[in-house]
Amino acid sequence: MPVVFVYGTLRAGEVNDLNAAARKHGIAAPRLIGCATVAGRLYDFGTYPGLVLDAAAPGVAGDLYEVDAALVPVLDEIEEVYPGQASLFVREERMVAVGDQAVSCLLYPVGEDAVAGLPRIASGDWVAYRRAR
Repeated sequence: MPVVFVYGTLRAGEVNDLNAAARKHGIAAPRLIGCATVAGRLYDFGTYPGLVLDAAAPGVAGDLYEVDAALVPVLDEIEEVYPGQASLFVREERMVAVGDQAVSCLLYPVGEDAVAGLPRIASGDWVAYRRAR
């Protein structure tokens, strides 16, 4: 089963909650592995964040889920990731930190050029940032 790192609107309770997406499509519920971080910077696109992967950055907070393979195309649709088409988000496989352990997972970052002029979310936590606005 694929493992997915979610850091923004796909997190539990957010507008694109991956648990709700699974239910809506009749797909088995994702299994929460735990809180995780990935080296990167988080930016405010208004109604959603964008993650720029950056090995030198302190990290972005998110949640790690084991998901049914049938959920991955649903997540691609939410993130508007289509084969052969340029889009804001891309699906990549990366290592994320869960406690003192590294886990390989899928995630949806944006390119550096997409965040020019956007506010950086210094805390690296979209949910906390959104609630504080």
